[in-house]
Amino acid sequence: MNLTHLFGIHAAQAALEYSPQKIRRAWVDSQRQDARLKPLLDELAALGVSPEKTERKKLDKLADGKNHQGIVIAVELPAMRNEDRLKSDVEALTEPAFYLILDQVQDPHNLGACLRTADAVGAHGVVVTKDNAVGITPTVCKVASGAAETVPVYQVTNLARTLRWLKEQNIWIMGAAGEAGQTIYDMKLDMPLALVMGAEGSGMRHLTRQHCDFLVKIPMLGQVESLNVSVAAGVLLYEIFRQKHSV
Repeated sequence: MNLTHLFGIHAAQAALEYSPQKIRRAWVDSQRQDARLKPLLDELAALGVSPEKTERKKLDKLADGKNHQGIVIAVELPAMRNEDRLKSDVEALTEPAFYLILDQVQDPHNLGACLRTADAVGAHGVVVTKDNAVGITPTVCKVASGAAETVPVYQVTNLARTLRWLKEQNIWIMGAAGEAGQTIYDMKLDMPLALVMGAEGSGMRHLTRQHCDFLVKIPMLGQVESLNVSVAAGVLLYEIFRQKHSV
């Protein structure tokens, strides 16, 4: 069993809301009398998880010295799905596909933030590469605030092959690139679609770019050359969401 420690009141609340069945143990500061902790402790007890009262030093160690607000829980990490599962899930869809694909994104904070946005816009899943990329980690889970449990994450070994297969399923592949000739706001995006974001700094790999049906950019008026990948993904995903739902 692959366990990780989540810490802090918000992380504990998210785990209780989205994945209570994955909570295995809990520790609480024996010296802390906090009204915000009591509902969490009551919910844990109702699940049959009896929080262990312990000293702050142990909590500090479990949380790697980070601010734990007096509570740490051990949860089973969400499992990533493979390429075969992606195919079966795509084939089972009863509505136009909506996926986010991350080409060798390595920062767990970026993956966590992307998962959170993917959940918010109703994406069907996030596809990540097996090599040179982050998978589901404790940091990803914490940043995702529950979305690591609600959004399927698919890990593939050959992204180019996956993109080819998605195109065979009549899913359009849209890549994000700063040098694109058209902006996200120039496009009609209510069709089955997969958005591809490149890695921090280097962007999409050449082969990945070749498999995109079209490229788009986010219009920018300032002096910076690009946005953080998770911020850019948020802008693009919400424009797709807006068009799909006509809001």
